[in-house]
Amino acid sequence: MSKKYNGFDKDRRKFLLTATAITGAVGISVAGIPFVTSMKPSEKAKAAGASVAVDTSKIEKGSLLTTEWRGQPVWILNRTEDMVKGLSKMETNLADPQLKVTSQQPKYCQNPTRSIKSDLLVVVGICTHLGCSPTAKLQPKGDMGDNWTGGFFCPCHGSKFDLAGRVYKGSPAPTNLVVPPHKYIDEKTILIGEDQKDEA
Repeated sequence: MSKKYNGFDKDRRKFLLTATAITGAVGISVAGIPFVTSMKPSEKAKAAGASVAVDTSKIEKGSLLTTEWRGQPVWILNRTEDMVKGLSKMETNLADPQLKVTSQQPKYCQNPTRSIKSDLLVVVGICTHLGCSPTAKLQPKGDMGDNWTGGFFCPCHGSKFDLAGRVYKGSPAPTNLVVPPHKYIDEKTILIGEDQKDEA
C-alpha cells in the first residue's frame, strides 16, 4: 500500500520522477545522434583521402584488380614469373627505364619492378599525358602486334606502358604511370594511401 503524506503519494511521485529522468536521458541521446554523426567524415571525404585496404589473395596470377583511391582508379597487377622476368628485356624500348623522374614512385619502389613485392604492381590507372584511362593489354602480341610483350595502352593518344607502368619511347605520355604510396599490413593485404611513414 502506498504511503501518503500530506495528500500526496510518495511512491508514485518517486516513480514519476524516475520515469521522467529516464525518458529525458533517452531523448537527449537520440537527439545527439545526428550531431555526433555529423562530426564523422562523409563518404565523399573518405573517398578524397582515406586509405584503402585491398586483399591481394583474391587476385589470380596474370590478373588485374581495379580499386579506387582519392577518386582515381588504382590497378593492382599480380604478375606471373614470366611477366617479371620480361621486364628487364624492355629497357631499350622505354623512355625512363632507370626511373630518373623520381616523383612517379616512392623511394621504396625505385627498382626494376617498381614495387615492394616483385610480383605485385600498384599503379594509378591514369595516363600521364592528358588523364585518360589506359586499357590493360596484359598478354603478348594480340591486337598490339608481334613486338608487344604485355602492358597498358592508352586509346586516347596511343601512349604505351610496360608491365611495370614504365612509358615507351615515342609515347605522348611524358612520364611513367604513378605508383601511389602503399604498404603491406600483412602478407595478403595492401593499404593504399599510406606508406611506412604513414604519409599519404
